[in-house]
Amino acid sequence: QVQLVESGGGLVQPGGSLRLSCVASGFALDYDASGWFRQAPGKEREWISCISSSDGSTYYADSVKGRFTISRDAAKKTLYLQMNNMKAEDTAVYHCATSVGYPDCGAVFDLWGQGTQVTVSS
Repeated sequence: QVQLVESGGGLVQPGGSLRLSCVASGFALDYDASGWFRQAPGKEREWISCISSSDGSTYYADSVKGRFTISRDAAKKTLYLQMNNMKAEDTAVYHCATSVGYPDCGAVFDLWGQGTQVTVSS
């Protein structure tokens, strides 16, 4: 079965850190651009980061630049999102996604994980 499964969400205090993981099953991440999105209650889904499989280039939304880091371990078929200096406004459900068959960021994301809840609160 082809799927993405996120983990690592939870409750963290402002200024704290979390690392999200996204494991691919049924396919490899080697040839697909992958990214992270989030959706807060009552808000539209927000793109936050992407990593290209062709050259490892990374891209970030302004809202997370300098605080979040996307990375990928192809051997483990796992995508990561390291989140540091977290803020209350980072509270959301975080989803990973991939552009199957497209190695560079900018293509449509067509395979999605179910999401993991991240809550930033004291």
